[in-house]
Amino acid sequence: MQKLSIRGGTPLSGEVRVAGAKNAALPILAASLLTAAPVRVRNVPQLNDVRTMVRLLERMGVKVEASPHEVALDARMVAEPFAPYDLVKTMRASILTLGPLLTRFGEARVSLPGGCAIGERPVDLHIKGLTAMGADIAIEAGYIHATCRRLKGARIFMDTVTVTGTENLMMAACLAQGTTVLENAAREPEVADLARCLVSMGARIRGVGSDVITVEGVEALFGVDHAVMPDRIEAGTFLAAAAATRGSVTLLDAPVASLDAVIEKLREAGATVETEGERVHLEMKGRPRSVSIRTAPHPGFPTDMQAQFIAMNTVAHGIALVTETIFENRFMHVQELRRLGAHIDIEGNTAVVHGVQALAGATVMATDLRASASLIIAGLVAEGETVIERIYHLDRGYERIEERLAGLGARIERVS
Repeated sequence: MQKLSIRGGTPLSGEVRVAGAKNAALPILAASLLTAAPVRVRNVPQLNDVRTMVRLLERMGVKVEASPHEVALDARMVAEPFAPYDLVKTMRASILTLGPLLTRFGEARVSLPGGCAIGERPVDLHIKGLTAMGADIAIEAGYIHATCRRLKGARIFMDTVTVTGTENLMMAACLAQGTTVLENAAREPEVADLARCLVSMGARIRGVGSDVITVEGVEALFGVDHAVMPDRIEAGTFLAAAAATRGSVTLLDAPVASLDAVIEKLREAGATVETEGERVHLEMKGRPRSVSIRTAPHPGFPTDMQAQFIAMNTVAHGIALVTETIFENRFMHVQELRRLGAHIDIEGNTAVVHGVQALAGATVMATDLRASASLIIAGLVAEGETVIERIYHLDRGYERIEERLAGLGARIERVS
């Protein structure tokens, strides 16, 4: 089993290019099922979740040609609208094939999804929305089995904001008969990137970026050549690591417009952050100040950055309150940070982080994707060696992160 070995105490310094966004690439790859024409997706990150989605599409009969950071797809000859458990169990985003399969082929059988164990993320809103559009849906032996003649437009109100639910229903509505209105829709930049891709394929979508998205169905979609947006969570992770290590880092190809909430909090922590075009430069002189955060759907503070900010707060001056409002089981990294000497108390859905002068290296275990990133940040500032086990989570969301951090001066390597 592979591990990461980190020797902390070195400020990060230099330039790093931000990779394509996993959370945009996965729904865009699934959107290839909506058309019989060729689809080319560029700036695709090289991650395990992306490889899983490609294997899933190939399993259905999609012809795939993949090269580094680019995937060409041809879904003319989909043999079976079926997403099996063995591929779906490791990646929740597999549910994104449900809407495209159902709306184009009139049938879909998709295993109930897996993914990180960070709390309940039910698919009932996906099912509720597709049912409102005329689908017949049953749960059979762990699979969602959906059928329809042709989906019909409907007004759908989602009880809670759901990114994958918004994406699934938006894709399904593209080929539905009539107009679909999605109320309380997700406003995340990745939803907007998927919408841009769909519009380039001939979809008629309005209201993206607001909480009401309107989709007018069309008879068919065309092929597309689309570049995936940069990953705002990866960008935020590098910035948080630079701030925690008191470093000076410049991000290239950064999604600047999507980083407002993160940059605001980093400035509150005492960092100097400058943006120009697609570049972000951060410099932290001295110990960070503690910053309290409360996660919220976009444009609020992203839940996927909560763990990284807790890691930064562990060595900051003062006390921070970190409140998690999206997932109820997303403080599993706290116990591992305590092993490094962090002083953190959990009170309901709030972590009370008392900043300490220094952390000390130890062996810790990653429990999910973003927890892995928080442990790396903690390891970068800890005295001595930190060993992170179960790093397969990292390969689901960060492309060669140890090599890129090493390029910024970090003493980090992958070991067996």
